[in-house]
Amino acid sequence: MNIKETKQNIIQAGHKAVLELIKVAEEAILNNGEDDLSADKLKNAAATKKLAIFDAFEILSRIQEEEKLLLDVEKEVDTKVFKGFAEGRSK
Repeated sequence: MNIKETKQNIIQAGHKAVLELIKVAEEAILNNGEDDLSADKLKNAAATKKLAIFDAFEILSRIQEEEKLLLDVEKEVDTKVFKGFAEGRSK
């Protein structure tokens, strides 16, 4: 397995992780039968949801950066042309 395939597998795993974090963020803090949660539990639940949302955004931004790098590398490989010293310096 080469580096490009490994990065693509990591990107796919990142997308799956974001979906799981979305599920955590969408869960209800209060269930229908549990109206008497303490303030600490409510605060911890809200902090957990906030962390899940921020982690999902962080993962998505890193995925976008890596996808862009992969695309740039592909374009760079296709456009490389050998130039000698004189050809590279001439105008």
